[in-house]
Amino acid sequence: MLGKDLPQIVTNAVPGPRAAEVIARRARTVPSAVRCGYPVVINRGEGAMIEDVDGNRFVDWVGGVGVLNIGYSHPEVVAAVKEQADDYFHAMANIVTHEGYVALAEALADRTPVDGAHRRVFFANSGAEADENAVKIAKAFTGRPNIIVFSGAFHGRTLLTMAMTAKKAYAKGMGPFPDGVCRAEFPYLYRAPGDLRDDAAIDYYLDRLEAVFEYASLPEQVAAIVVEPVQGEGGFIPAPLAWISAVREICDRHGILLIADEVQTGFGRTGRLFASQYWAEHGVRPDILTAAKSIAGGLPLSAVVAREEIMESVPVGVIGGTFCGNPLACTAGLKVLEIIERDRLAARALRIGETVAERYRAWADRFDVIGDIRGLGAMVGLEFVTDRATKEPFPELVAAVVAEAAQHGLLIESAGTYGNVVRFLAPLVITDDQLAAGLDIFERAIETRLAGLRP
Repeated sequence: MLGKDLPQIVTNAVPGPRAAEVIARRARTVPSAVRCGYPVVINRGEGAMIEDVDGNRFVDWVGGVGVLNIGYSHPEVVAAVKEQADDYFHAMANIVTHEGYVALAEALADRTPVDGAHRRVFFANSGAEADENAVKIAKAFTGRPNIIVFSGAFHGRTLLTMAMTAKKAYAKGMGPFPDGVCRAEFPYLYRAPGDLRDDAAIDYYLDRLEAVFEYASLPEQVAAIVVEPVQGEGGFIPAPLAWISAVREICDRHGILLIADEVQTGFGRTGRLFASQYWAEHGVRPDILTAAKSIAGGLPLSAVVAREEIMESVPVGVIGGTFCGNPLACTAGLKVLEIIERDRLAARALRIGETVAERYRAWADRFDVIGDIRGLGAMVGLEFVTDRATKEPFPELVAAVVAEAAQHGLLIESAGTYGNVVRFLAPLVITDDQLAAGLDIFERAIETRLAGLRP
């Protein structure tokens, strides 16, 4: 049974011959800009495991970049989608009502930690669509033109979300971009300037946010501040609770909406159904929340949740779309929620995160290239540096380790502004044995490639 198997490479190297042939076909037909850095052609997936077309088995710590919290091919989701497919594939929400859309909207309205007693939910197809629609909704409610985003942010690849995304390698040659997108400095505490720590560091980053009102936009022109509770592409950097509490106060003072981008952090990943539940436990709630990725177990779906007065401010026709809230995806979404709650996957995320962080801390005693270990639940980042004193990034080692690990049956992915962070996003259904096997492969990959990069 693949879902319980351990990684095993049966070819001399990967890709094997059949995978190499498919990858060559891809190279001839698919744009190279749709980059794939892994020598894997999937044949089937189950749980946290992939089997490729040559019979090699990999434990997957990428999970579709956070899409597969409940794992590959969950049999209950497969059965639910098949049953729905027997009735109908498509029902556009602007033309007819299908109960799956309504039921999933009700479920998310009840479960999201968004401010307000009565919440409404709108569905789209991707995280970028959700983020862009959240901005539209915020502008409709406030009547203001501008938004504030952060260094290290990733919000998507549409024209607006490319402008919102910090790393401009994702937007090369795509300008001009929409105006009204202002950027503040995210509290990347590991790289806080000088010797700033704790409250002093938080104060510094709050000052940098307040400065945006001086050099970029007056506060009364800002519709929303958009925050990832844990930055994904930025390097798995959690937003400190003291900082987000102060950001909430700034928003309230100026009539600005707070948007939580939970595209990657949602659906049990961080030890809560949504990471902003940690905010709510400290008295802070977002006005709007966006979700996607693991929402439907791999089918295209995203959601925007806001209190009624905000959502109802949007003029008819401004939000919507042909495939938004597709019946198959909504059916999957309802089953995903059921599985996460019934199987206590948020609690499982906490246990997985503790296991991974404990092993990483042991490595930090061995490898002086480990600069920082951080995250929330089973969303863990490991930052590599050439020197702990200077904190110079070490992306060359990370790239080498990613490649080495794949040769031995572990899929891991880099992240971070400098490409020097390895992110952990394994499915929450990963077995303890699979987790241990992956950690062993990862450790050996560090040993092997570090020796090759240092004389």
